[in-house]
Amino acid sequence: MALDAAAPQAAAHELILTRIIDQPAQKLFKCWTTPELLPEWFCPPPWRVSHAQMDVRTGGSSLIVMSGPNGEEMPNQGVYLEVVENQLIVFTDAFTSAWVPSDKPFMVGIVRFEDLGGGQTRYTAIARHWSAEDKAMHEQMGFHEGWGVAADQMAALAARL
Repeated sequence: MALDAAAPQAAAHELILTRIIDQPAQKLFKCWTTPELLPEWFCPPPWRVSHAQMDVRTGGSSLIVMSGPNGEEMPNQGVYLEVVENQLIVFTDAFTSAWVPSDKPFMVGIVRFEDLGGGQTRYTAIARHWSAEDKAMHEQMGFHEGWGVAADQMAALAARL
């Protein structure tokens, strides 16, 4: 089943951020797929990425650790379900690595980079949750604000690349 043909209940569990960014898709894709760049944009301050290990390919795994201002650590382990260079990244925390199920799946992330020409990209980030409760929790955690700040930071970084 294609991502766009997902069942209606999937859309009910989604949080979506869309932006038109004045940077080409390949620069935004590079920000998402280069471990050394993640600390520069991925978290809204005062949080930061303290560790990023990424095998960005369909079936590859990742471990991104976000660190908070009071010593909190939030490890995010998962796998890439689909990767299309400069166009699409689909990842999930439902698996840790080598298709080993995680203890508590939370979401599938779908990131689209649509080249609009003239150096502009429609950037769409979708968080598709397993349940309405998970969606509500993510929204209360500040999905729109946090992912919005991260998108702004990513655009600023892409401008310097």
